[in-house]
Amino acid sequence: MLIQYIHAALERAKYEIIDDEEPYYGEVPELEGVWATGETLEECRRNLEEVIDEWIVFRLRNGLPLPRIGNHIIKEPGDIAVV
Repeated sequence: MLIQYIHAALERAKYEIIDDEEPYYGEVPELEGVWATGETLEECRRNLEEVIDEWIVFRLRNGLPLPRIGNHIIKEPGDIAVV
């Protein structure tokens, strides 16, 4: 399922505190351009989950490949596999 891919990506997220109004910063290194911020770590995580979801939709709609995340891979819309 798509949610499994998103959760696998969130498990690989890296977080840090930055000097900003929203000091919590998170990114998923395997997903190019996927990052988010938040006032709390939990808010940052929720925002990152939303960004991942939107990133997946954008890439699928534009025929762009999605990288494998652990044992999770999506080749085409509706083609989600755990290998």
